[in-house]
Amino acid sequence: MSISKPLPAFDSLTRSGIKCQGEEKIHPSPPLQKEGDLKYWLPFSYYGKFGPVRFRKILNYFPTMAEAYRASGADLMQAGIEEKYVAEFVSARPELHPDKLLAEVAANGINLLTIEDENYPARLKQIYDAPALLYVRGKLEDDEWPLGVVGTRKITSYGRMVVPRIVADLARQGITVVSGLAFGVDALAHSVTLENKGRTVAVLGSGLDDKTIYPAVNLNLAHRIIESGGAVISELPPGTPPLKQNFPHRNRIISGLALGVLVIEADVNSGSLITAKLALDQNRDVFAVPGSILSPVSAGPNNLIKMGAKLIVSAADVLEALNLTEALQFIESKKILPDTPNEAKILEHINHEPLHADKIVVLTGLDASTVSSTLTFMEMKGKVLNLGGMNYVLAR
Repeated sequence: MSISKPLPAFDSLTRSGIKCQGEEKIHPSPPLQKEGDLKYWLPFSYYGKFGPVRFRKILNYFPTMAEAYRASGADLMQAGIEEKYVAEFVSARPELHPDKLLAEVAANGINLLTIEDENYPARLKQIYDAPALLYVRGKLEDDEWPLGVVGTRKITSYGRMVVPRIVADLARQGITVVSGLAFGVDALAHSVTLENKGRTVAVLGSGLDDKTIYPAVNLNLAHRIIESGGAVISELPPGTPPLKQNFPHRNRIISGLALGVLVIEADVNSGSLITAKLALDQNRDVFAVPGSILSPVSAGPNNLIKMGAKLIVSAADVLEALNLTEALQFIESKKILPDTPNEAKILEHINHEPLHADKIVVLTGLDASTVSSTLTFMEMKGKVLNLGGMNYVLAR
């Protein structure tokens, strides 16, 4: 059984006791996007203190965002914006020229998607604090089967075995992998998806321009995601640094886009557990891969399982929980089959526990050079995985 908690759609905004910090709840739905109005969303986004609820107040009060941008302080307060923020915005407005901001966005290859746009992802729109404006590089779609995959930045050898084993099969079956581009589990989940010709979406807690994509070491990975037909997205404008407070807000988008969230390795204070909690609040499924009781980065998933999260040991478990029966049948029928007698001998002994090449020589009776060359070809075919130090496991 997966753990979940009911939550109404974005347009109702009636959930008691929950609101963005410093903002009041409001109720009406926005009108459809006005043509030519897009650039006027940017000054409010760049200002940085108009969260989803304040944006909603603006949308409900003013006929167009152009009128909101030009509005007097009195009118902005009449819309329900607090005096402090009105004064700051009016003071900053001369430097927030819509055409200038739009040119900056375009120069960085970024597209804009508002909550009024018909192409805005339907699941994300359902959460109570859906971003009013998304910055997008690549192709953001309303994916049919998206899954959040998150975990520790300090990934262990166990995690490096688990992520390919589960994510590769999910990617091959059309699951869109949504993660955060962070070190460790996130980056590996994106990379494995790309290697298996799958679609992946990275949600950032920074701007999307090359200078501020975080972490910088994963800039090439971000480019690969975009070039593959995936997307790198953020609710933060270009030039926004990766401040600590940005990431909990980023996490709600990861879970909001997805049918559920899979946690692979996370300590008890991990941001991945924040994502799992947000998934619960958004009425999403939560899945977790168990780990050693001796490993600190297994404490998070193990605790989630104790709380009722679905225990996951294979891609088939995820597909079954999401009722994706056709994909499940394909996974269950797929086996690693040998192409040669030497591969058959090796497959008799290798499994998901690391096995050194020297031990394979002893167990199979093959000479060392034959074992080495056969393992190399098997790795190229995606049958085995080299964990380093000549230790091998099955790749799926």
